[in-house]
Amino acid sequence: MKSVLLRHFFSELLLKTAIFLFILFYPMLISFYVFLPLLVGLMGYLFIVGIEKRKWEYVLFSLIYFVNLEVNLSLPFFLILISVLIVYMFFYGMLSHFKKCPVCLPFFTVLLIDLVYLGVLLFYDFVFGTSSVVLDTILLYSLIVDLIVVVVL
Repeated sequence: MKSVLLRHFFSELLLKTAIFLFILFYPMLISFYVFLPLLVGLMGYLFIVGIEKRKWEYVLFSLIYFVNLEVNLSLPFFLILISVLIVYMFFYGMLSHFKKCPVCLPFFTVLLIDLVYLGVLLFYDFVFGTSSVVLDTILLYSLIVDLIVVVVL
């Protein structure tokens, strides 16, 4: 009994350590290798699920990922969080019709998060005369991989 509990504890600790290391180092890898997807929608969806189900480690890990991604890619600070909160406040309630479909709700939530973030980022660039993002096929690739990852998980 004691060894089963100890094994369970260490497996949970190992899993959370691996997730935390991914959250810390993956945004750094994205800054070096531009073909890696941003996974903004996936982390935004985990943020929303964390709020809905009161799983605060999801919220904390998502926030750390957002800040780390924005710092490593020199993106406007807290713009990802603002975009995710816009989706959560204005659109997520309408998506509740898809709760019976295990794939539809995450798919449409990630799609909305990615599109709202892109729209907010383009609006930010327009207002301040900067160029944070370039619309190209790598951005489309990132969106598609983000959607595939959330459907698979």
